[in-house]
Amino acid sequence: MLIRSGRDGLQHPLSSDITPRAVYQGRRALLRAMAAGAGGSVLAAWAERDALAQAPGPGRLAPLPGTRSTVPGAVTMEKPTAYDDVRGYNNFYEFGTDKDDPARHAQRLKTDPWSVQVEGLVHKPGRLALEDLLKLSPMEERLYRLRCVEGWSMVIPWAGYSLSRLIERVQPQGSAKYVEFVTLADKAVMPGLRGSVLDWPYTEGLRLDEARHPLTLLAFGLYGEVLPPQNGAPVRLVVPWKYGFKSAKSIVAIRFVEHEPRTAWNKAAANEYGFYSNVNPEVDHPRWSQATERRIGEDGLFTKKRKTLLFNGYEAQVGQLYAGMDLRKNY
Repeated sequence: MLIRSGRDGLQHPLSSDITPRAVYQGRRALLRAMAAGAGGSVLAAWAERDALAQAPGPGRLAPLPGTRSTVPGAVTMEKPTAYDDVRGYNNFYEFGTDKDDPARHAQRLKTDPWSVQVEGLVHKPGRLALEDLLKLSPMEERLYRLRCVEGWSMVIPWAGYSLSRLIERVQPQGSAKYVEFVTLADKAVMPGLRGSVLDWPYTEGLRLDEARHPLTLLAFGLYGEVLPPQNGAPVRLVVPWKYGFKSAKSIVAIRFVEHEPRTAWNKAAANEYGFYSNVNPEVDHPRWSQATERRIGEDGLFTKKRKTLLFNGYEAQVGQLYAGMDLRKNY
């Protein structure tokens, strides 16, 4: 991938520089095969009901099983993206800006021991060890779409629980209006920190009501196993109706604050990456359209693109959070 310098010294890949999807092929055709021939409609319906069963744990990392989530909208009926694509095609700039850099460099990441500091405007601040976080709530399986601002998307079976479980435990004060997430910045294992692409450590933020929404996931695993290092081990955020960069990886601190926090990409290029970062096909990125997307694993660069859905298809679940807001201004 080429990295070009933009205004204010920002180094950021252009859409044309993104690694071609054909390099990362490894598609599954099981659903298509099941739906073919006589009785195909019945088989297809069965496949949709059991979409998560199409993505069994690959047996490469420690298992992290969960029960099927009952949160409305938490299990899409779409086919999961192949595991090798999910773990091999990543944005994790701490390990490099090319899509395969995280898979090549993140294996040095040490996740044991690990803890998350909860601080700020809460009645019960403190440091929670990973073991305590894992025990906080039963694990659920959720099949979420994940949309990247650069025009590609995935469908990933996550394991975790609603972030609201943690929020309930720490008891935010009445003055808390936002939640800030701080991620690991370890120069010893993260070669990307030597660059100036972003202001390290990586930070993200949500409005408190967004953080409390049942679909906002504190994730510890995918495909029935613990998170691979390149996917944000050992604990990350997943906010399915927002662009993927809002889903902070390898979280080390969660801070409750009164005022809107500055986030990594917003600090780097405020005209391109707004605080809300909701998927909105009507708002173009300054350098490319957001109206369509390409699903990872769908037959390469010449496959017809999908139309991008408002809120990444989760409008029925989250649209009320933004009632009365100008979704073009609050991008």
